[in-house]
Amino acid sequence: MGIRAIIVDTAGTTTDQHFIQDVLFPYSLKAMPIFLERQQQNFLVDACISDTRDIALEDDASLARVAEILQTWIREDRKATPLKTLQGLIWKEGYAQNDFTGHIYPDFIEAIKQYRAQGLRVYSFSSASVEAQKLLFGHSDGGDLTELFNGHFDTRTGSKLDKQAYSNILNTISLAPKQVLFVSDLLGELKAAAAAGMQTCQMVRDSTVKTGDYRQIHSFSELQIE
Repeated sequence: MGIRAIIVDTAGTTTDQHFIQDVLFPYSLKAMPIFLERQQQNFLVDACISDTRDIALEDDASLARVAEILQTWIREDRKATPLKTLQGLIWKEGYAQNDFTGHIYPDFIEAIKQYRAQGLRVYSFSSASVEAQKLLFGHSDGGDLTELFNGHFDTRTGSKLDKQAYSNILNTISLAPKQVLFVSDLLGELKAAAAAGMQTCQMVRDSTVKTGDYRQIHSFSELQIE
């Protein structure tokens, strides 16, 4: 049974981790208080503010306090869904104003075109929201890549360290586990995907990546799928 679909992690795999940490996170950190003030009447933003109060167990938190909580979560790299949703909305404005473009490794840009030409399906799975992923790939260094993807998944599917999230993805895309290859730089994610029966491959872009007993590549140019 051959591989029919590839699922890629983003940070550290398709995208330089430094772009996330040095460009996107600081941008959302700085913009958060003003954004909440400006957009608090927006239904989605209002829901995120409410969810943040719930998670932080601070029902009476002022808007300024909610902004502080979210800024703390950004510094901690918390995978909280309301934070990820709000960051996606803030980044949308940043991309639209050309404050930055989405960093995508050139080897992935070439590879995704090749995979699609081979008839393979390509998906991304990230702790960033689906909306943020679409922005990243839609405003990338290599232009708009969104047409090359079959879909995107985020933490609403489940934790990336949990086998169930990968089983949920398999159910959504209606493929057998062995027909799907998951590529990530993180061992915990590869372990969870393997537990769900997926084929796995570790992306090792630099010497800081912890490696394990998984097939390894250093660039998508090394990933040949017959």
